[in-house]
Amino acid sequence: MNPRYFFLSLLFTLFINPAFANTASVYFNGDILTMEGDSPKYAEALVVRGSDIAFVGDKSKAFALAGKDAKQIDLKGATLLPGFIDSWGHFTLIAQNTLGVNLAYFSAKPPQNKAQLIQKLEKEGKPFNGWLLGNGYADPFLSDGPLTLADLDKAFPTQPLLLSNISTLTGITNSAGLKKLGISKATKAISGFIPVDPKTGELTGELIGMPFLEAAAKSIGSYSRDLTFQTYRKAERMYLENGFTTAQSYESTVDDIASMRTAVEKGIVSIDLIALPTFDVVDQLLKTNPNYSFGTYTNGRRGFKVAGIMAPTDGAPQLRLAFMTKPYLISTGFEPNWRGFPYYAQSTIDHYAKLAYEKNIQYFAYSNGDAGIDMTLAALNKAIKETGITENRRTVVSHAMFVRQDQLQQFKEKNILPIMLINHLWMYGDVYEKTVGNERAANQNPLKWVESAGLRVGMHNDTPSSGPSAMFSMWTAVNRKTLGGMTLGPDQRISPYRALQAFTSSPAYQYKEEFNKGKLAKGMLADLVVLDQNPLKVDANEIKNIRVLKTIKGGVERFSYSVSNTRMEFMAVKN
Repeated sequence: MNPRYFFLSLLFTLFINPAFANTASVYFNGDILTMEGDSPKYAEALVVRGSDIAFVGDKSKAFALAGKDAKQIDLKGATLLPGFIDSWGHFTLIAQNTLGVNLAYFSAKPPQNKAQLIQKLEKEGKPFNGWLLGNGYADPFLSDGPLTLADLDKAFPTQPLLLSNISTLTGITNSAGLKKLGISKATKAISGFIPVDPKTGELTGELIGMPFLEAAAKSIGSYSRDLTFQTYRKAERMYLENGFTTAQSYESTVDDIASMRTAVEKGIVSIDLIALPTFDVVDQLLKTNPNYSFGTYTNGRRGFKVAGIMAPTDGAPQLRLAFMTKPYLISTGFEPNWRGFPYYAQSTIDHYAKLAYEKNIQYFAYSNGDAGIDMTLAALNKAIKETGITENRRTVVSHAMFVRQDQLQQFKEKNILPIMLINHLWMYGDVYEKTVGNERAANQNPLKWVESAGLRVGMHNDTPSSGPSAMFSMWTAVNRKTLGGMTLGPDQRISPYRALQAFTSSPAYQYKEEFNKGKLAKGMLADLVVLDQNPLKVDANEIKNIRVLKTIKGGVERFSYSVSNTRMEFMAVKN
């Protein structure tokens, strides 16, 4: 070889090629669960070089490949997995919620009764834009029942206050808040409810649907880009503490998309961010740029991307807003034989399903009730028939809580991926036996039916609508325990391995990233999570207690839990 070319080749190998320019790290002495295939497979060691996995396999070969200068990471019996992937979530809403007080069951010292909740607001709350804000409030978690307008007025007689329910679709305010919002008994609700106490004829302070969403927007108002980025860092911390290396933000606005893109490009956020806008926002993007790029990261295999188009059909079943083929058993507050209702006309859903297929934009439906799912399936059937496109587009139906077996067969035929909010069963399972009956309650979030239909098992937390822990969601899927301790639908339980796939290999496939994420294999991104116990080996009831010890993104440790002093340490993001 020409000496000049040899020298240039050596320079490239040592200093330019990232696979060799970085010192290797070797992980060993633990359960290294690769998540390859449909049954558990383990390796003795894993080598990371740069941002990629360089080797998975025999320990002696790993050390030989890594070289004498390699960093040795002794797992000490812990479990190494691919980093968790958020298949459906609210990154920007989680960020925004940091402007208020976290009242949710997954907060630090969650309130157990009304007095504790009010004390938490008084102690931790700092008015923002003239409002005292709280998030994640839920009646079932308070031992002495739901908050009332009188409770809030007594504690906060002059300070406008707005508490968001954990559903993110409803909330409650006080009299000062109602006054500031301009809401009275004469106010007419559009696409939602402003409840009035039937006994007194007075407002209850509750806001449901659009009235709440409008109140939330008014109370938050607008704020600076710098403050936005501060909230993003706080949201990212929550994801990293729970082992997530990829986060999604659905219902993203045009401004959200611009902010998330900038946050990633400037290194303010280290995890990958995925935006999922609703169809009206997609219209805006396409109007600006008819060739707008969907499904492509800003930095090759990682960074920021806009996944596709989201089309919702119906609402939350715990609020009896999910669109059902059979009526709810309890219709108090609604018309007789109440079945919920569709958000949009079938023609609207049809239009955007066809648009997605014509422009090769990945389609994400949001359907809760089986009648809502029928709407999505009808739209997809029509789109496929009219466009002639039958290839696998990785179409997704999120939530799909009350999907029927015949519908799952159509999912299989049309390559549709269901992803389910399994924590919903834990939070509201006790209620559903009363509102929809035993059979429908037992078969909500029917993960075993999904598996039996030959479909990939998909799950999501939908945080802040439920807690951010993948381990807790896995626990729910494996045990199907409700908040009240009942086992609901034991026949729908799945194995811990299937549940793990739902946060690793399945969402990687959903996002068309199965060659980069979701498994531990040579050439994959070094997105990793270390757990203190193996979910496949502990008692099923203990899965929810498994702790994330480390989260590694692209080979860089971003989060570490210090066992010695039982405090969490957050690793600074490097540009």
